[in-house]
Amino acid sequence: MSTRRQALDDALARLARLHPRKIDLSLGRLQRLLAALGSPQEQLPPTIHVAGTNGKGSTCAFLAEMARAKGERVHIYTSPHLVNFNERILLDSKPVDDRTLIEAFARCEAANFGEPITFFEITTAAAFLLFSEHPADRLILEVGMGGRLDATNVIAKPALTVITPVSLDHQEFLGEELADIARTKAGICKFGVPAVVANQCDIAEAAILDEAQKIGAPTYVWGRDYNAYMQHGRLVFENDSQVWDLPAPGLLGPHQILNAGAAAACAAMLQWPEEAVAKGIGDARWPGRLQRVSTGPIGDIARKADSELWLDSGHNEAAAKALSHALADMDEREDRPLVIIAGFTPGKDVEAWCSQFAGLARRLIAVEFKSGRGGSQSAADVAAACKRAGLEATTAAGLLPAMKNAIKERPSPRILISGSLYLVGEALALGDEPPHITPG
Repeated sequence: MSTRRQALDDALARLARLHPRKIDLSLGRLQRLLAALGSPQEQLPPTIHVAGTNGKGSTCAFLAEMARAKGERVHIYTSPHLVNFNERILLDSKPVDDRTLIEAFARCEAANFGEPITFFEITTAAAFLLFSEHPADRLILEVGMGGRLDATNVIAKPALTVITPVSLDHQEFLGEELADIARTKAGICKFGVPAVVANQCDIAEAAILDEAQKIGAPTYVWGRDYNAYMQHGRLVFENDSQVWDLPAPGLLGPHQILNAGAAAACAAMLQWPEEAVAKGIGDARWPGRLQRVSTGPIGDIARKADSELWLDSGHNEAAAKALSHALADMDEREDRPLVIIAGFTPGKDVEAWCSQFAGLARRLIAVEFKSGRGGSQSAADVAAACKRAGLEATTAAGLLPAMKNAIKERPSPRILISGSLYLVGEALALGDEPPHITPG
């Protein structure tokens, strides 16, 4: 490991020790630090702020590609990362380098004076500092968790807000009821700022629209104000005044129609040209979202065994449902047995996740991994939950043993590694430096 990379690891470890809790949703600590830094959040490029349960990252990817296609310089903030922390902060669409990141962290630490602040809050402050000091035409800003009290919600006047599909997740922080979670996510809405609302279930949509109305945010809603659907292999976007004929989304899976549609709705609101929207939708890529892998240590194992290997970071029931539909579509085109290698962070509803693959997957191999939120659930517990969901399950000592087990399936299988972004990051990092494990 290089000296600079070690210095970055040391800085990340220090920042993680500044607050006794890994997650403590609040805005006060960050507002105090940003004031000490000169309020960089007030000096950002025009911002599109994206909240939701599933599809946030993909929607950000579509938006960023569209903006680039129209010639904009684009900053992007997303979380968590797959392998390197630098992935979270893209300056002009490129990951921030170690030296610049370390210097930003040092400035934030100095301004914080040792006061309690969570890892995500102080790293968000560093991101805003960098975004304010590097010229760009656009910032695509993804919420970390929830919305109303998320650290990213210190932006007073974004250009647009977006609410991607909302479902149950992180109930220990956001509440047990879907309506409460939806209201929390709609907390990013701002008075007078248009809010694009993606396809939602009835309960979530009603809660979002109610919250937006209270805040005074005009809404632009899937099914009411715009729609998107596939026709003859093309994506059609419609609103009251436009019909766009667009290419199929560059990100795979039927659920990406929703995400591409929401991004196109943003583009329509901002009056971006159809040509830029088309290029952005076709060119979008996002690692760890139904990603095909054929190189690297585990990719080589699959390829040499004539097997397919796919990675997807979906970790809740709604994401699993979308993923199972995408895999079922693949199965119709090329019939292969599906073997899943999965692991989950504590608190995830493994049985609900696995239930989406009953009747589709031949078996699941449960593994453990390192994560910034208390490790992972035990492989034995995951396998037991999987069996309760009606799916055959075994355990393996890690990703490589699991892969060697999976390729024994006949005929040659389609292998999916999923259940956690941390596990997908570990898969992508195999054979290289280990991924940065951070708490937020």
